[in-house]
Amino acid sequence: MKDIKISGKTGICGIIGDPIEHTLSPAMHNSMYKTMNLDFVYLPFKVKSVDLGKAIAGIKALNFRGLNVTIPHKVAVMPFLDKMDILADKIGAVNTIINDNGILTGYNTDAQGFLKALVERDIRPAGKNVLLLGAGGAARAVGFILSEERTRLTILNRKEELSWATDLAKCLSQTYSGKVKAGELSRKNLEKLIPSTDILVNATSVGMSPDSNETPVPGDLLCANLVVFDIVYNPYQTRLLREAKEAGAQTINGLEMLVWQGVLAFEKFTGEKVPFELMREAALKELPHEK
Repeated sequence: MKDIKISGKTGICGIIGDPIEHTLSPAMHNSMYKTMNLDFVYLPFKVKSVDLGKAIAGIKALNFRGLNVTIPHKVAVMPFLDKMDILADKIGAVNTIINDNGILTGYNTDAQGFLKALVERDIRPAGKNVLLLGAGGAARAVGFILSEERTRLTILNRKEELSWATDLAKCLSQTYSGKVKAGELSRKNLEKLIPSTDILVNATSVGMSPDSNETPVPGDLLCANLVVFDIVYNPYQTRLLREAKEAGAQTINGLEMLVWQGVLAFEKFTGEKVPFELMREAALKELPHEK
């Protein structure tokens, strides 16, 4: 395994966001470039919202191969791109940009990364009852891929942002000609819905470090018939996942989605396939976790 050497031929990739200090993406991608002897480098860039247009223009000017996009730019970046992948256009959010000779195309590997994390566990969401908590950017990606898979979907969001869930449910229902329900994220609704739920997805930030003692679902409502997928990846084992496991449920942590979206972005950047387990190992080295 050779050290990364930078030259005028090196392909430049990176990630933009604000904040950006917490990102695991540089460790994931650079480790794989090194392991696979690829002439690429991946860098993090803190970009404020007011400078987003300039940053995207810079991709062309500096001939970057591509970028990942994180909070708060996933929606705002779209008008600055030349083309949109069909799924990213439907979702209304981009997390990966590819530069092909000055033509910038936006993709959303979050959605496919979420689906891959399920399918690789031999969980096929089609026809299942799915309860999605949250209606922000990550929830949009999850909601669209679940609707594309023809699940029976209900979205719950906290009372003060209930309109987000209602709007997302309406959008999904119209796009996929199905009935997506929406409601308040409350104990009452959780009590009513969880007994008939097959897959429970937390796409809120509840339980994320440093507030790792919090959970969006009271532990006494969790049961063995559930698959519980928490897209929070820090901490590695959230309180929701810990209590779900204690209840006998099957659990999937957010690192699986993070790594799968990284695998998919890596392939778009380099044209090379990367082993999931190798990229996951690189991410784990950077993340405090319980094995």
